Amino acid sequence: MLEQLTRGGFSIGLELPLDNDWSPAGERTRSAAGRLPGEPDMQQHAKLAMLADRLGFRALWVRDVPLYDPSFGDAAQVFETFSYLGYLAGITQNILLGTAAVVLPLREPVLTMKSAATVQQLSKGRLLLGTASGDRPIEYPIFQRDFETRGAEFRRQIAMLREGHDSTWPPGVRLLPRASQPIPLLVAGLAQQTPEWVGAHMDGWLAYPGTPEDHARRAALWREVAGEDKPYISFIHLDLLEDPDAPLRRHRFGASVGRNGLISELQAMKQAGVHHIGLHLRRNQRPLAETMEEIAAYVL
Repeated sequence: MLEQLTRGGFSIGLELPLDNDWSPAGERTRSAAGRLPGEPDMQQHAKLAMLADRLGFRALWVRDVPLYDPSFGDAAQVFETFSYLGYLAGITQNILLGTAAVVLPLREPVLTMKSAATVQQLSKGRLLLGTASGDRPIEYPIFQRDFETRGAEFRRQIAMLREGHDSTWPPGVRLLPRASQPIPLLVAGLAQQTPEWVGAHMDGWLAYPGTPEDHARRAALWREVAGEDKPYISFIHLDLLEDPDAPLRRHRFGASVGRNGLISELQAMKQAGVHHIGLHLRRNQRPLAETMEEIAAYVL
């Protein structure tokens, strides 16, 4: 599936939820509906996911946020990650389904393995399993997991995901369903590991948003520790403006820009060594279906 992600040397996906609740109009609608800050409107999620598949976006990316933290103010896509991926597998045909990223040390590892294998089979091999060690301080105490040993636990679970079992299991015990092919394992950030360990043990890197210059430095480090064949992936918080020639104006994690400026920005990112960009549209001021169709027609 990594070959499908990077086919053509560069590809574009979408980060869920497909809602523009971070735009001024979206914030007003959210408040009027009584939704929490950062809680998206999921009424159109299936329709927009199927549209993304039909239009030819390469991947849908789902975050793993088990608890709503008012100090963080972002509920992600609300739905439980693996349950949602199973649903998305059933309503889409071609688009890859990625996690960005599952917080492994918070989860029971055998059930994580079974969930991932289930989604991999139901989606006919479309799962990209992004993993992480977590960045929300409230989570570890609530889950009664040890924060200090999360790096070691992350390594242990990656080894289990690679092998499909644990060496301590009794003879003959297997995890079903069997994965029809190895599940690509990606990492967000460093997950408490060294760059060298990440480059040697992971199949791709999910990097935080940044400018082309930021990505050029990070992608160079990734190539140094991982070689030339493992993809470097990142995201843009995009507000696609109606004027196709509107100049790029950067904001935190992304930019407001017309489609021609977006094309130039993506070309610069490709030159910087980025293989895939997921577009995050929660700041987008225009209707999302309209925005997605314009991107498909002029950018993809």
